[in-house]
Amino acid sequence: MPILNRRRFLLTSAAAATSLRALAQSTPAKLATLKFDPTKPGPTVPINFIGLSYETQQLSDPTFFSPHNTGLIAQFRDLARNGVLRIGGNTSDVGWWKPTPDSKQPPLPANVVVVPPRPGERPFQELAYAVTPEAVRNLRAFLDATGWTCLYGINLGSSTPARAAQEAIFVAKTLGPKLEYFQLGNEADGFPGRFRDKATWNVEPYLDEWLTAAKAVRAAVPNARFGMPDVATKTAWFPTIADKLGAISNCPEIAALTHHYYFTGPPSNPNATLDNLLKPNPRVEKDASLVRAAAETLHTKFRMTEGNTCYRGGKPGMSDVFGAALWAADYCLLLASFGYAGVNLHGGDGQMVANSLGGHLPGDDLVTDDPATHPHPYYTPIAHIGSRYIAEPVSFGMKFANNFAGATMRPIDFTTTLNATAYAATLPTGQQIVAIINKDAQPLPVDLSGFALELTLSAPSLTSTHVSLTEPSSNREASTVPPYTAVLLRSTHS
Repeated sequence: MPILNRRRFLLTSAAAATSLRALAQSTPAKLATLKFDPTKPGPTVPINFIGLSYETQQLSDPTFFSPHNTGLIAQFRDLARNGVLRIGGNTSDVGWWKPTPDSKQPPLPANVVVVPPRPGERPFQELAYAVTPEAVRNLRAFLDATGWTCLYGINLGSSTPARAAQEAIFVAKTLGPKLEYFQLGNEADGFPGRFRDKATWNVEPYLDEWLTAAKAVRAAVPNARFGMPDVATKTAWFPTIADKLGAISNCPEIAALTHHYYFTGPPSNPNATLDNLLKPNPRVEKDASLVRAAAETLHTKFRMTEGNTCYRGGKPGMSDVFGAALWAADYCLLLASFGYAGVNLHGGDGQMVANSLGGHLPGDDLVTDDPATHPHPYYTPIAHIGSRYIAEPVSFGMKFANNFAGATMRPIDFTTTLNATAYAATLPTGQQIVAIINKDAQPLPVDLSGFALELTLSAPSLTSTHVSLTEPSSNREASTVPPYTAVLLRSTHS
């Protein structure tokens, strides 16, 4: 391979540092370097790292998560053979369990404070819906067909511990080994906007309510495990949660500490642009530091259970285009390098997500062309259009990142003048893999001796809705990562 003198890219192990120093003498101003030691330990990526998040209200249609919904099953299996489906979202706190056809909707508990909705939104009481045993049985069959497992959300915001326990009994028995754990409540740090008194609600009353509900569930389902607190933004709650739960001798089992992440929002936010989306966001590392420390205190795992590009349904032209695929690939691999147990990007049917927002998708106000050309919601990894299920751009980024499932991440030293990232890992076979994500308008030259190109994530442009994840026609080394392109490289020897 000829010597490249512009932004030279070198892959080296710690033993090859002398080669790196020699190269640095030639073009120090434009040098890009990538170093990792394949023997240095890093977090192992679980095989079920990749996941999707759906509103609990999807269960109000028992035919959606069903063994007969073959189109959706095919998309799940194509995305990951060992994924995790998270059932939750804002609608999880307005649903109610309907164990028999004659069951009536229960009244609101006395601790619920009915907060007036924002202009243009419907009160949450009008958006209530029922979850039936049929829907849960069909969900189990759907999980069997896909090979996925489930995180199951139960109402905390407008229900009671006794009702939560009643639903948990049936769900645990029906889902069996397909149930990873329960989540009680969604984004409780946002409850003052819907269900609780803003003046008194904080992490302490949340923990009191959560513990009461969790203990009720555990009394009914002795082996119940939980993910929590599932906060929207207040990762500052984690130190308090770790301290208080760690001091409880009979604390319900915490299977994972969970939180959400959306890059920005709402769609009308002028900062919601592709250019900003593809820049590093310091908040990701800050969140990871807080949740990791709390998880270590409680000796448990941590997972990002709901998130995407732009909150409140996504933004047309940003969330539904190729730029979102590059973001998803980079974000998922970044979380893997931080030691997360998994990531669930949010999506589903547009009406269900709209209901979670009070009945309307704000992104619809920004569409200037035919709305039918966009997925609803705009950020969904899998769109439901008519009778078809379509893989959207963000799912291609997730699929790219899923190649690291089961691998052991390796600490990496990557420097470049371009807007690019890189990740390295060792597969169970002993082979090394490297992902290079070029989010820059300039090409990134590479010289990777002993590594062959395995996959390329690309599109005609950042705003294209047509995304390709392709294998090379022959076993070859990569010489350049084109602008706005991600590549996966595999060592040709173990």
